Amino acid sequence: MTQSSKPAATSGKKQSLWAKLGPGLISGAADDDPSGIATYSQVGAGFGYAILWTALFTFPLMVGIQTISARIGRVTGQGLAANIRRHYPPWLLYGIVLLLLIANTINIAADIGAMGAALKLLIGGPAHWYAIGFGLLSLGLQIFVPFPRYAPILKTLTFALLAYVATVFVVKVPWSEVAYQTLMPSLSVKSNYLLAVLAVFGTTISPYLFFWQASQEVEDQRAAPGEEPLVEAPEQALAELQRINIDTYVGMGFSNLVAFFIIRRARIFRES
Repeated sequence: MTQSSKPAATSGKKQSLWAKLGPGLISGAADDDPSGIATYSQVGAGFGYAILWTALFTFPLMVGIQTISARIGRVTGQGLAANIRRHYPPWLLYGIVLLLLIANTINIAADIGAMGAALKLLIGGPAHWYAIGFGLLSLGLQIFVPFPRYAPILKTLTFALLAYVATVFVVKVPWSEVAYQTLMPSLSVKSNYLLAVLAVFGTTISPYLFFWQASQEVEDQRAAPGEEPLVEAPEQALAELQRINIDTYVGMGFSNLVAFFIIRRARIFRES
């Protein structure tokens, strides 16, 4: 099929803001997973306002790396691992994939365990059986639900994280102090403070998100009629790169906003 005979890409049509959101929003929401929430909560309870400034730095760093990852996937039509395989020696690919496998396994185990423990707090019962159930449910959804149907569900579920934002507005908050500590923080070189900062940066800028957003860009492109990798359809580049920018900025902003309020919320409950 020649380039001129390809069907018109859906990305060429005018889209609403919600339609433009997808891989970036979902990746940003995935960053606020149970293990991340636990980290933000512990840091917030221990240091509160003194750590809020980190959001001012994690946001641009996340936007930069996630935008690059998304563009790699959309331009080449392949995920990060496939691109590493094409351009670098096998030992580097295997090393990166092995590290990613180990990190993802530990992270997913922590997430599922936290979900089981949370359900136990709500209804009682054995947390380990709940964790097994959550794991099987997640596995089943990924295997049996087609991607075009699964992705919109994930996008809609991101709204659940707004509960952390809403919680802060139902209690009295010294916003002037919050703003001052965010913009003019009381920094420290103590080991526990530095460890808390490292934990926030580590859980916010997670390598699995790089692979996730790039891969979902590929999946979205393959599922959309008329869309091709940008190396094969450069006429789609302007609209698609603009969409990626909007999607990533909104998604990473959403992620950092939720993290900010989780830290702030933890401090509120500790003080109460």
